[in-house]
Amino acid sequence: MNKRKIFNDPIYGFITIEHEIIFDLIEHPIFQRLRRIRQLGLTHLIYPGANHTRFHHALGATHLVGLAIRALRSKGAEISPEEAEGTCIAILLHDIGHSPFSHALEGLLLACDHEALSLHLMQQLNVEFKGRLDLAIEIFTGAYHKGFLHELVSGQLDMDRMDYLSRDSFYSGVVEGMVGYDRIITMLQVVDDRLVVEEKGIYSIEAFLMARKIMYWQVYLHKTVLSAELMLIKAIERTRALHRAGETDLQIPTALCTLFDLSWHNTAHRDALGDAFLQLDDYDIVVFLKKSLNCGDFLLDLLTYGLTQRKLFRVELANYPFKSDYVDEIRLKVCEHTGRSLEECTEMVIEGSESVSIYDNVKNEIEILRKDGTSTSLSDFSEELELEAEMTRHYLCYPKF
Repeated sequence: MNKRKIFNDPIYGFITIEHEIIFDLIEHPIFQRLRRIRQLGLTHLIYPGANHTRFHHALGATHLVGLAIRALRSKGAEISPEEAEGTCIAILLHDIGHSPFSHALEGLLLACDHEALSLHLMQQLNVEFKGRLDLAIEIFTGAYHKGFLHELVSGQLDMDRMDYLSRDSFYSGVVEGMVGYDRIITMLQVVDDRLVVEEKGIYSIEAFLMARKIMYWQVYLHKTVLSAELMLIKAIERTRALHRAGETDLQIPTALCTLFDLSWHNTAHRDALGDAFLQLDDYDIVVFLKKSLNCGDFLLDLLTYGLTQRKLFRVELANYPFKSDYVDEIRLKVCEHTGRSLEECTEMVIEGSESVSIYDNVKNEIEILRKDGTSTSLSDFSEELELEAEMTRHYLCYPKF
């Protein structure tokens, strides 16, 4: 059966699936689950168009890897058909370990990040596909001897970032986040087993980094997005606490109970946890939140009502940690308005910080290929480019009373 399929993508137009195994993997239930995982979690509460999914993103990233491989081959890079297929599989499956609502619940439902779980699920698929994912797993983990293929999947200029910036910008409507992915891909070369960018593409790299900065502070860490995600995290934490305390009236999904009861650190539990994890997506969490309205627990009632009716907590942002006296004052005001105990109100006032590193100048620097054939790190152009170090913002999140 000919499995060369075409998808119509709003970003790139028609996308052709060139490898039969790619289509088989797309058809698999583990990958189809990504249709029910929003790419940007709860961001649609702020940017109504941001309803695209991890399914969209994985297809787009796979398309960009195909473009990059063709560009590199045209400049003499040796990439066999098997290596091309393996790289496409690696990028296609790189997000299959995402939690419901993507990064919002990462590390909370399972004590591991989505990359570790993606690898676990890829190994599971490899058994089912009789070892045909061996090369893809080597490329995904960086164990393959051609390191530049791993850089296409996971690096500072990987096709994952190229797609999610373009896609998130398009669906959110924040046009400042759009990147010139086509020019950057055209400027790529391989030197000494590393991806490098031709010097004439340096300002496209600067624009790419600036777009990433804008998307982080204007979309990914928008203070109202942060509020919704913190409320969701707190709702799941409260549910877990009630479950472990023996609360039986809540209609918690069985799969979610399994995640609460077993530990990822116990390797004997991993298959059961993986199976339970795959049963959960955004739909399950939304249904649970709706069923938990008026459940009788004040905090969970407050959080589920706020999330389902978009009555979100207030968020204050600052460049420095909030003074403890000010945080205590907020807690007392919440107590005054709710009539609840100080212990309960402490749970309603959420304090923390978010840090973003737009460009990592310590390891895996972007390499620039000069016209004389030598290469140098992007940091060497710091006088003419705007390269920022890590940025941190502190937040205080509490009910609007």
